[in-house]
Amino acid sequence: MADTDFDPNQLSISQQEALGTYTAVTNQEPAAAIPLLERSQWNVQIAIAKFFDGEAPDPVEEARASLGSSPAPPSQSSHQETLMNGFSRSSRQQLRSRPDPAPRIAPQPENQNLYRPPFLLTLLFTPFNLLYRLLSGSLRLFTYLFPFLPRLLSGSAGGRVRPRRPRDTSGRKPLNPRDTAARFAREFEEEYGQHELKFFENGYAQAYDLTKKDLKFLLVILLSPEHDDTSTFVRGTLLSPEVVSYVNDPQNKIILWAGSVQDSEAYQVSTALNCSKFPFAAVVAHTPQDSSTSMSTIARISGLVPPSAFVPRLQSAIQQHSAALERARASRNEQQATRNLREEQNSAYERSLAQDRERARQRREEEETRLRAERDAEAKAEAKERQIQNLEQWRLWRAQSIPPEPKSSSDKITRVSIRMASGERVVRKFRAEADIEELYAFVECYDVLSKISASSPTTEPTNYEHQYRFRLVSPLPRVVYDLASGETIGSKVGRSGNLLVEPIDDEDT
Repeated sequence: MADTDFDPNQLSISQQEALGTYTAVTNQEPAAAIPLLERSQWNVQIAIAKFFDGEAPDPVEEARASLGSSPAPPSQSSHQETLMNGFSRSSRQQLRSRPDPAPRIAPQPENQNLYRPPFLLTLLFTPFNLLYRLLSGSLRLFTYLFPFLPRLLSGSAGGRVRPRRPRDTSGRKPLNPRDTAARFAREFEEEYGQHELKFFENGYAQAYDLTKKDLKFLLVILLSPEHDDTSTFVRGTLLSPEVVSYVNDPQNKIILWAGSVQDSEAYQVSTALNCSKFPFAAVVAHTPQDSSTSMSTIARISGLVPPSAFVPRLQSAIQQHSAALERARASRNEQQATRNLREEQNSAYERSLAQDRERARQRREEEETRLRAERDAEAKAEAKERQIQNLEQWRLWRAQSIPPEPKSSSDKITRVSIRMASGERVVRKFRAEADIEELYAFVECYDVLSKISASSPTTEPTNYEHQYRFRLVSPLPRVVYDLASGETIGSKVGRSGNLLVEPIDDEDT
């Protein structure tokens, strides 16, 4: 490539970018620039420094010659990479082939408060502020009169060429990233008419995160309205059918984000992506070969590039990194499938465990219900048995206090014929002044009157209140002899009467 005739298509993309940056700074012909770039190993900074400072003897060649003439000590044969011996050829090629990292740009919040110094401090530094403004104004006038001096100074310093931030003469109000993207899309449509490009409707940081999350390609377009090639690039390249069709093709997995460098966010993106010339386009993608979280700039397209060259460069960069992204996507899908399977297994286990817990709970409840029913049945049986015992004891006790049947010669007697619940008819005489309760007690204790023993009296049961489960009624006319009336047998029945024993059901009570 040392001869004057050369073919730019023989250069790689990185070499073409280095040649464009070098010729833009030095204004040297490409045929004369290529030998110097080759001697500088296509390092733009070293080539620019050699151009302005003069080319000194190549330390790399001298080191190689010295290594060839005399054997180097073992300590110097190691892979030490200093400024004197430089990188080895393989190391330089590896570093050139590795894409530059693409940082995530988060713009400064719109509502961030600015620091305002105290009034006394402002008054104290007012003379220095006026002097600074005077000197900065003079320097701006000097650079306006001699525009080539800053380029010479930046080239002699060996620094990377940075895009000059245009002055904000339009009074653009700073907005949040979403509103800034909407304003750019509106201004773009007003300037160039209706189009089919689908700009990302949010900030660069959000497009960056989505690209990283979905393993897609982020196409960044940076425009400078003050640049002469902006309108030609947009109308002839960006809005061309070839570019629009390729960018909008879902199979290419491209997220399009564009911005104007008049906005703070787009200017920060241009600085971070090492923009050297406008219009500028860059492709940012995840590079899994570097690390699991790295994002790199895999392609840069600077200046006015026709669609016939713009689309192939996009295709080359995307095809070169599609395989790595497909592997990362397959690995991520496999991890997600494994995670989903584990979650389904855990969910099935939790459901089975919940069902086991529910069945165990139901068994416990059924067991508790059964035990409670058994306890209730036992309690009812015991209460019924106790009720029977108390009733029997009470009948024996009450039968002891029933007076014997009075003699027929007595005047104050009442003769009562009682039909028992069993159908048996009993006729007995009672004292007329006896309470009606004695008649009830006789009926209740009729079966045990013969079991009374004078030698072993029965005591009254404790905690027991007896209730008569029958009533005495007169059939014709029907009259109920209630205990609550508290009358005597004579006043209620008279000298004689026929009574029936009617059992009282639980519903009647």
